[in-house]
Amino acid sequence: MFKAVCFDFDYTLGDSTDSIVAGFQHGLTGLGWPAPEREAVRSTIGYLLEDAYTMLTGDSDPGRQAKFRALFSEVAVERQRKETTLFPGAAELLRGLKARGVKTAIVSTKRGDTIQIVMANHGLGDALDLVIGSADVKRHKPDPEGLLAAMDRLGVTRSETLFCGDTVLDAGAAKNAGCHFAAVLNGITPAEDFAPFPTDHIAPDLWDLAAWLGL
Repeated sequence: MFKAVCFDFDYTLGDSTDSIVAGFQHGLTGLGWPAPEREAVRSTIGYLLEDAYTMLTGDSDPGRQAKFRALFSEVAVERQRKETTLFPGAAELLRGLKARGVKTAIVSTKRGDTIQIVMANHGLGDALDLVIGSADVKRHKPDPEGLLAAMDRLGVTRSETLFCGDTVLDAGAAKNAGCHFAAVLNGITPAEDFAPFPTDHIAPDLWDLAAWLGL
């Protein structure tokens, strides 16, 4: 159906909730804020860390945003690399696409090196053609920079590309890039929130997405 399928990572393919929550609690309390509740943190997953800090605190000072990222990373980075799980069907989906000759990529606000380590840990290091993480772009979703870069590097057109994600940030990025979009309901965004965006399919899980793709 498509020559390339790109994915968001958190709450699309993988779940790093425990380590992310621990990082937020360490980062915020280290800056004098109360420890956030788990659900409050979950509502920010998918956003750039600096933006998530501001969403939870109302503080948009660049210096404190940077300090939060550093504190978050002290706790979260190694834990994410060791503890992140993949959603059921992720491995089969990626390998199925690979077997069909479809190019695959991850475009995420997560650190690219962390994603690569996680995928290698799950035996999927060879299942991806490309990973674009937070440090690889200057403008983050819903800006299309990451998706446009992925399509350019994969050698595919917008009409040949599907982006799969769990948030309206992902839907907005696909719309702005002019490619196809499939929502995956592994996160906290309900199906109705995707109504304002051009959406080819809404998948309750990765097994459904694979079936829709004909795998």
